Parts: sequence; structure tokens; C-alpha cells
Amino acid sequence: MIGCEIEVDGTGVHVPEGASLLAAVRAAGAELPTLCSDDRLSPAGSCRTCLVRADGRTVAACVTPAASGVRVETATDDLRQLRRDAVAVIASALPSRALADDNPSELAHLCRSLGIGPEAAQGAGGRGGDDSHPYVHLDRDLCIACGRCVRMCAEVQGTFALTLVGRGADTVVAPGTGGAWVESDCVACGGCVDTCPTGAITEPGPARGLTSGILPQLPLGGAPTATARTPTTCGYCGVGCALEVAARDGEVAAVLPARDGPVNQGHACVKGRFAHGYLTSPERLTRPLLRRAGHLEPVGWDEALGHIARGLHAAVGAGGPDSVAAISSARATNEENYLVQKFMRVVIGTNNVDNCSRLCHSPSAAGLTASFGFSGGTDSFDDVERADCLLVVGANPVEAHPVVGARLLQRVLRGAKLVVADPRAVGLALHADVHLRPRPGTNVALFHGLARVLLAEGLADEEFLRERATGLPELTELLDDYPPDRVADITGVPAADLVAAARLYGRAERPAIVYGLGVTEHLHGTDGVRSLSNLAILRGAVGTDRGYGVNPLRGQNNVQGASDMGALPDFLPGYGKVTDTAVRSRAEAVWGVRVPPRPGLRIPDMFAAARARELRALWVIGEDVCATDPDANRVAQALDACPLVVCNELFLSETARHADVVLPVASWLEKDGTFVNFDRRFQRVRPAVPPPGEARCDFDAVHAVAAAMGADLGCATPASALAECGRLAPAFAGLSHDRLDRQGAIPWPCPDPDRQGEAKLHTESFATPDGRAHLAAAPYLPPGERPDDDYPLVMVTGRRWAHYNSGSMTRRGGNLALDPVDVLDLHPDDAIRYHVRNGAQVTVESRHGRARLIARVSEQTAPGQVFCSFHFPTSGVNRLTSDHADTVTSCPEYKVTAVRVATP
Repeated sequence: MIGCEIEVDGTGVHVPEGASLLAAVRAAGAELPTLCSDDRLSPAGSCRTCLVRADGRTVAACVTPAASGVRVETATDDLRQLRRDAVAVIASALPSRALADDNPSELAHLCRSLGIGPEAAQGAGGRGGDDSHPYVHLDRDLCIACGRCVRMCAEVQGTFALTLVGRGADTVVAPGTGGAWVESDCVACGGCVDTCPTGAITEPGPARGLTSGILPQLPLGGAPTATARTPTTCGYCGVGCALEVAARDGEVAAVLPARDGPVNQGHACVKGRFAHGYLTSPERLTRPLLRRAGHLEPVGWDEALGHIARGLHAAVGAGGPDSVAAISSARATNEENYLVQKFMRVVIGTNNVDNCSRLCHSPSAAGLTASFGFSGGTDSFDDVERADCLLVVGANPVEAHPVVGARLLQRVLRGAKLVVADPRAVGLALHADVHLRPRPGTNVALFHGLARVLLAEGLADEEFLRERATGLPELTELLDDYPPDRVADITGVPAADLVAAARLYGRAERPAIVYGLGVTEHLHGTDGVRSLSNLAILRGAVGTDRGYGVNPLRGQNNVQGASDMGALPDFLPGYGKVTDTAVRSRAEAVWGVRVPPRPGLRIPDMFAAARARELRALWVIGEDVCATDPDANRVAQALDACPLVVCNELFLSETARHADVVLPVASWLEKDGTFVNFDRRFQRVRPAVPPPGEARCDFDAVHAVAAAMGADLGCATPASALAECGRLAPAFAGLSHDRLDRQGAIPWPCPDPDRQGEAKLHTESFATPDGRAHLAAAPYLPPGERPDDDYPLVMVTGRRWAHYNSGSMTRRGGNLALDPVDVLDLHPDDAIRYHVRNGAQVTVESRHGRARLIARVSEQTAPGQVFCSFHFPTSGVNRLTSDHADTVTSCPEYKVTAVRVATP
């Protein structure tokens, strides 16, 4: 066995090669004070409180490497006294409140265990603090300059926002910019709060004392009035961070990152960590609303359900089952999505069900399925993180998926090569070996240019292509038209940069591709996914030990799961086609009813049918389609034209304002079930607090509507719904709530309850009909819109770090102080050309609508391009976007809209 054999206080222990004496001491069951140490960080050895004797030498255990044969002593009286003296010296410089009986910090706890009382703290204080930040407060008098917060910010988060200033005893932590904390580069991940051992950095409010230093061992469950800890999975982006929610008196007191989280590993971002203030917002819906005489009025559930049931019966009676449609939710659990699609197919009798993956990653499902046979990413993120070359395309994970962005950055800082392909110079692009900045809408040409270099320079895996792939002759012929110079003309990427990027990816031993919505949200998004997948196939980096495939970053918490559960118009749970007789027969055997064989309407088709008066009822679950869907004016027209619109929501969103019935529902912190994250891991979601008032979870709401229509959906609990889904979908047959509770996260496919899920796909064969990976020879085609004299700029939309989607949750809390308004990023050259000054209000117009934003002038965007988010619906950004959509999946072309900018 590789490692070291060490004796600690007479007990032999084995530790891995490279471990410290501190690890050996802990392996022996002993504990030492470690005020400057955190297992997530590199050792510092600055506090000298973990002193031990190793072969007669007194050393700091945290920075002393273990070596075979070393004899370590920890328990002698003189060592105990040395450690106590070291702690006492540190405490003596602090004010007495640092050791007060009610102080829950790591230092106070340690002092109490060593018999060091509050009187030992003799510091005068007076160094001040910083309360400028909504989530992070600094008390300089309690800082011991251990550096844990600085290392956390640098080594885990990768933001480098903190530093130590001053000299000697006056050394304290401070924002690196030298100003107020709220004005610094801090992205509020909370890592500094979690690691601070003294309470110098804390979270204010009810969380104070629950989040600093050693995380408290709160009881699981417990009485409603007690502080209880509930393990769950974050309900914001698709990373799937494991969290522990501390609740007191039925309200969330703090949200902590789980140290054993499979993806986040004790880390979090500002949204999952802090953005839970919306739970108690006075704007939360707590009773159903029913439209009467043009106004929404509070009613009881029975009245609301009766109105919905009569409306659905009337719609089916007048127009048939296909006159009813539902938009399920990527924010809902797997079990809720399963129940929604079952309701539509079993109770209504239509396949008219879709979810918001239509607006973001439906090209991923289509493209990855065509290339490899499965709609999910090919590898686990743990594998991706081991890559020696990362190709990050059309994604800004530092802002949109901060925990993933932080882990990728750390991999780069440890030596991995990085190629970023993105029009903007943000996030990981600042650390790239090569940054490719293609013109929006030219991805396919860019990927073909990279593929051409791989083949021309002998960087393709010929054995893999011969034995496990198909389509090479057709692709080779196509690539003759994409030499670097022509690709440079199309994309604007210099030919030399294109070649350099291809060589980095092609010469790597274990490359990985990570991509986002900058690949999918285009007129030819599916072609983009397939052309990007070509690179991994050419390289032999899928299903082998020679690379880590192609991996999409999912935007919402359960985009993957909503589609996995069959909330799609053309697929049943597990991606069986509704046109496949065998697939329908399996579902019919479980459900006991006939499943309609014709694919249903996609989301854009639903709106078109409503405007044409063909759709008579639409149920929108957890999506603010008036704020997030393209060509928002036309979406509102569709809702107004539909005789019955039902909306499940937390707040009175713009979509809810157009509804006839609004059902108040629970948030992710109030639900039971599972989510599937971006690398296909099923993870448990558990309710930490009850929903307010009469709000119900979507699972109960769907059951209630079915019951009002005289139908019984079965699946009385979320656990039974997942079990039933496994009977329809073999890929999920090995999954259950009980198993997830025992084992934690499990990736699909998982067809057997006695075997682990497949974290890495396609190791034996691909899931395509012929078992091979399919290269795609799709020519580059231009985007749906191009700039002209009337609309000379190209607008790209995306996410900012402090907010999430339409902002309905993040704008109701402290995040609004961090990012208070929607801004339009534009290049200084364009600012001069259009007479726009930084901070000025501007009007942005497209061929479809108008929006009002605040200008932010920077070189993050290229000349001729502007960027904005969609987190502030009142700005009207999605009124600007066109109805152009991916030709295969109808995913909107959010990334290319021709606009003009003017000052009022």
C-alpha cells in the first residue's frame, strides 16, 4: 500500500503519500488546535497551535510532512501547555467579546475547552469594521491574521478579493481594492465566513453564530422551534451544490455548503448561500388567485381547482385534448415534472407538454443524442476537472455557474491549458492560453476550422475513428472548405489563434470540452453542438481514458431532470420516442391508458396556437414566460388570447398577471424530491421549512387538479413517483429515494439497484443504433439576424453573477444591493460612435421591441457587440429578441439580435 506508516502516541497509522503530520494525528483519533488550518486550504503554519513532537523535534503538525517511521507525540503535559500558551497569546490580543460565553466561534470554543476564560482577552479594540456588504460583515478587532479567509478566496473561489494589510500585531484582513467590502471584487461565496475561526467575518442577522469557524453540528430534524439542519440540493443553477439548511422557528436561519458535497465540496455561490430572503418576502403568494371582472382576487383552493377543472373539461370538449398544453418547470423536482407529463398524457390525452430546456439546452439533447446516443454530458465533472486541457465554449461559468468556474480556474492555476471561445473577455477568458472571440452566430465555422487543423496536423485518433466512429469521409470533404484563413474571415478569429487553440486541444493527453448557452441559443444551435462534438470524436476523447468528452453546463437547477422525466412533446420518461410503439406500450402497461402517438406542441408552437385561437387552455408551471421567452410582446398576446391560463408561481410575475388562475406554490427549500444536475447526478431535495400560508408544492397541486377532474394519478408520494418512472425508463430503474438517502448522489444511467450509475458514458459502445459515435458534416449557415445600417450592433444576452433568470428570487433580498440595475455593456469605440457615456440611460431598439438600460462602457465586449442580462423584466430585454429559433429544436436565437443604441 502506497503511503506512510507512522506511530502517533504509540498507535500505528497509515496515511497517504504527501500527507501532513496533522492528518496522521487525526487518523489516530487525536485532535489538535488548528486556528490557521482548514482542510480545504493549503497549510500555513502561522498560528503554531498544533505543536507536536516528531522524533524529538517540536514542530507544527499542519506543515510538517509525514514520513514513514516517524514517531509522533501529542499528549505529553509540556506539549499541551505549549499549545495552550500559543492559543492564549492569540486570544490575549483580542477584546473580551471574542471569548464571551455566548460567542460560538472556533476560537471561543477552543479556549473554553482549554480553560482560557474571557478575562484572558485583553485587547483594546477600536480597529473598526465594515458593514457595507449585505451578506459579509467584518469586525477587525476579532481578526487574528490567520489568513484562512485570504486563502479561501484565492484557493477555492479564485477571486483573490482579500488580502492582509498592516504590519505585526496590526495585521488584519481587508478587501484587496482598499475600499469598502461591497465595492470590492468579492462575489459573496461565503467561504470567508465559513472558514473564519474568530467571528471577525460573519453573516449578519439570524445566521450569526451558525456559519463561522467550525460548522455547528446541528441536530438533523428536531422540533419546529429548535434549530435543525436539513441536507438538500441547491435550487438555483444546474451545478447541484449540496447544502445544509439551518432553520429556526420554521424559517431559514442560514444556508451552509455541505463539506461532503459531490460537486461543490464545501463551497457555494452567492445565490445558493445567501439568496433565500425571497422566502419571507411580503410579495409571496399564499392563497390562490382567480380572475373576476378583469382582476385577480384571492379565493380558496376548492374554488380555484373547480374553475380549472371546468375550464380544462370545456377546452377538451370544444377542441379535443390537443387544445390543452402545459409548460412544465426546470425549477420543479423530477417527481413534479414526471407527474405533470403524466397528467397531460393520462388525464388530458395529449403530448402537449414541454419545459424550458426548449429555450436553452434542447439543442444539447438533440445534438448529443445524434452524436453519441444520450442527451446528457459524457463525463462526470470530477473527470473534467482532471483534464490537462480545457476547451470552454460559449459559457461564462465564473458568473453563471460560480462553483464550477472556481474549480475550473483552480485546475488552470495548477497547470492545465485553457482555450476559451467566447465573444466576451470575461471570467475564465482572462486566464486563457488562447481566447477565441468569434462573431456571434459563427460557432459552426469556428468548430470546423479547429477540426480541419486536427486532421491536417495528424492530431486525430485514427484508431478510434476507425473502430468507434462513423462519418469521417463526409466530414473530411466538408472541412476542405474551412481552412484557417476562410474561418478567420467568417468568424473574425485570427488564423494563428485558431491553429494555436487546435494544437493545444489536439496535443493534450486528456482534453475536455465544457460548453454553455453560447453554443445552443442560435438558429443553428444543434449544428453547433454536433460540430463541437466532432472535436472530441476526432480526438478519441469520448468513452476512453484519453479525454473527458463533451459536457454542457445547465442553466437552471433541474433542466436536465425535467427532460429526463419526459416533460417533452416528443419523448416519454427516459427519452423513449412517443412515436415508438414499444416505448408507448411500456408506458401504457404502467399507466393503464392509451398514450397518444403523435408528438405534441413545443413551447413556441403553443404560443402560436394560442394566438390562432386553437389552444384553449395553457398551464404554466414555475416559468415567467413573459419575462424569459423571446419576442415577449407576442408571448403576452398569446396568453391574452388563450381562454384559460393557469400559472403556478411564488410571486405575481408578469406571466401570472396574464393568468386566469394563479396557484401559490412552494420553493425548492420547501420541497421533497430529487434534482438531476448538469453531469447527470440524481440528488435528494428535502424540505427545510414549510411553505407559507396555503401554498402547496407543485406535486400536490397537480394531484389536486387531477382529483378535481375526477382522475387519480397514483404516485401518492414523490418517492413512489420516482419508482414508477423507473418502471417506464430503464435508465432510472436502479434509483430510489431510499438509495439516494443512503448513498448520496447517483448518476444515470442506473438501471440496476445493485450497481452504481455510469458517471462516464460510452466506455464500451455508444448508445446510437450502430453503437458508434457519429461525426456531423453540417455546413456553416449564417445567423437569423445580421447587423445593418439601421441596426448596426449585435446584442448577446446572458447571466450576471448576482442574479438568476428573471430575478424573481434574487431581486427580493440582499443580492439587489450587489447588482441593483440592468446594464448594457458596450465597447468604448461604440460608446464614442453613438455618443453614450458610462452610466447613462440608453434606449436599445431592435426590429421587435424596445428596452431601457444603463450603459456600462468596457472592453469586455468587442466593437460592434453589446451584452445585457435578462434578470430585470421591467427593462424589457426579451422584447428585443427575435422569433428566430434553432431549425431542429425551436430553441430561440437569444445570442444574435441586431439592435441600435441611443440616448434619450
